[in-house]
Order: sequence, then structure tokens, then C-alpha cells
Amino acid sequence: MRSTSPRGCVRGFGVGFLLAASVYDLLVAHGLRTTLWPPVTVLLVGFAAVLWPAGRRPGWLTPQLRTAAPAVVSGLFTTGVLLTDRAQVPFGPGEALILLSLLFVAVRHCPWPWALVCAVLDAVALLVLPVRYYRSSQGEVLAFALVGLVLVGLTAGLAAYLRSLDYRRTVAVSETRRAERVAIAADLHDFVAHHVTGILVQTQMARMMAARQPQDLDPVLAGIERAATEALASMRRTVGVLRDTGPEAAGRRPVGDLAAVSDLVEGFASPVQRTVLHRDPAVSDDLPHEVQAAAFRVVQEALTNVRRHAGDATEVTVCLARAGDRLEVAVTDDGHGGTQLPEAAHGGGFGLVGLTERVTALGGELRAGPRAGEGWQVTVTFPVGKG
Repeated sequence: MRSTSPRGCVRGFGVGFLLAASVYDLLVAHGLRTTLWPPVTVLLVGFAAVLWPAGRRPGWLTPQLRTAAPAVVSGLFTTGVLLTDRAQVPFGPGEALILLSLLFVAVRHCPWPWALVCAVLDAVALLVLPVRYYRSSQGEVLAFALVGLVLVGLTAGLAAYLRSLDYRRTVAVSETRRAERVAIAADLHDFVAHHVTGILVQTQMARMMAARQPQDLDPVLAGIERAATEALASMRRTVGVLRDTGPEAAGRRPVGDLAAVSDLVEGFASPVQRTVLHRDPAVSDDLPHEVQAAAFRVVQEALTNVRRHAGDATEVTVCLARAGDRLEVAVTDDGHGGTQLPEAAHGGGFGLVGLTERVTALGGELRAGPRAGEGWQVTVTFPVGKG
């Protein structure tokens, strides 16, 4: 059995009511022995403007033309009645409803300032309808005009309110997309900076070993190749996300989790730097994804900073521990701050600033500073709820 949506039912009821009101217009005109072709023309033009399916409208049928043309035709009909001094010509609810519908479309959908021009045309055409029949009675014309003003005000007010909601929704979507792209750019910075820094360090190591230990170059060159491949893959994923606005794009966003930390630590190790991962068995893989992604970023940024600022470190330790309702991530090294990287590769601290913002947004706390004795330590704690 086919189901009908509530929106489709409302639209069908509205179309049926509009058709019934228009048939009533024609019956009244026929009963008063009035020429039928002028009101039929007005109603047909109005129906074409209101009921033409959106998916089948030609390009030239813009909202401005849709809302202005029937109002002009109706106004010309009224003007012709007045200028020719014909007998009283009736007006009915069908034409009035069409003009109100077009007023609604004009205010909500026409671009500015066409919205104002088309809305005024529809409102004026509606307000002068009574003149066709009550030309000699100003009292009746005024009474109908007051009712028309109320209807015009209510219709235009509702359309303007809905237009403001559409605008706010558009702004909210734009801001959301902008924030998502900023986050993706930050992810790209984290990934590429980490891999490129590794490439730079290992390239310097390869240059030194080329003269002294050429037989040991292969592992270093393999590490450079792996880091370059991962950097290119990260950029490819990011470009794919930026080009694709569909829901499947989120699945390709280059974020990590706790399971990826071991690969990160393993890939960081080099012949002159030993890297160790200590993971508490209480730290499970079912923690909130945003916490896992932030923990991964902490380890990634801390390891990148070791390469930048502590190239003389011989051992780097990464610890993942669970203490009650908090996850603790700690990265320590035994370096003295010595590094051979060019000054331009040291960075300006933006990675640590972004990391602090990410951690704080999750209710966590970040501490970074020298260790007792030697080296540097970065410690971050995240609230994760009861285990």
C-alpha cells in the first residue's frame, strides 16, 4: 500500500480548494451574464504561475515573472473594466487566493529588490478587485480593502518570517561547512607536518650515513618512502573530503584513534631514537571517538615536536593510562633541545595552540614542560566517564 506524506496531503488539499474557489468565480460570472474570457484568462495565468511543478519549469519562468505576470494581467482586467464603463463585473475568492499565493511566493522566494516590487504588484492587484463590482459604493470598496490589507499583512508577514528562517538556516549551514573545512585543514596540517618533519630528519640522517655507513642506508630510505606515502595519502583523503559534500565524506576524514597510536609510534622510531608505547589494559577501544581522535592528535603533535626541538633524544615514551573516569596521555623524551633542523622547519607553535583548543573543548587539560632531570613531557587528561 502506498503511503502519502502529510506535506503531499496539504498540497493536494490546497490545490483542490483553489480549484473549487476558481470554479465558483466562473459560476458567479456566468450567472451575472458577464463575458467569461477575461476572468478565465486571469485564472489560467494564475494557475500556471502557482501550480507549475518546480521540476518542470523552464529557465525563463523565474519567481519574478511568476509573481508579477498574473498581477499585471489582473490589474489590466480591472483597468479595462473601469475605462470601458462596463456593467458591474464580479470578483471571487479564486482570483484573490491566487494573488495571495503569489504574494507569498514573491516575499519568500524572489531576490531582493524584486521581492518588494512583485509583492507590491500582487497586493495592489488584490486590493483593487472590489472596484470592479462596487465602483459606485466607496463604503463597500473600503470595507473590502481593509479585509484585503489584513490578508496581505498576514501573508507577507508569514512569508517574511519563513524567508528569515531560510536565511538563518543557510548561514548556519555555511558556518558549519566553514568550521568543518577549518577542522579538516587542521587535520591536514597535523598529518603532513608530522610526516614531512620525519622526512626531513631522516634525510639529514641519510646524508650523514652516506659518507660513514652507506650499507645501513636502506632502512632510512625506506622510512622516508613510507612517510612520503602516508603524507600523500593524507592529502588525497583531505582533498576527497573537501570535494565531496555528501554524508559519505565524513568516513574519509583523516582522523585517528587509539588503535592507530601504535602504528604512529612504530613509524616514528629511527635507528638513533627508540620509541616505546605503554598502554594500560584498562584503556579500551570503545572510548568516545572524539576523545580517541584528540588523543591521537596529542601523540602526533608531541612526536612532531620531538623531531623539531629535541633531535638529540635517544628514547621517547608514549603512555596511555586510565585513572577512574579520566584518560591520561603522556609523551616524554630525554632530549636536551638540540636539533639540526633549519629554522623555517621549527614551526610557530600553532600546532600546540590548536591542540590546546581541541583538548579544552572536550573538557580536558594539557600540561607541557621540562621533566625533572632532562627531557620534556606533554601530559593530557580527558574525561571519559565511568569505566
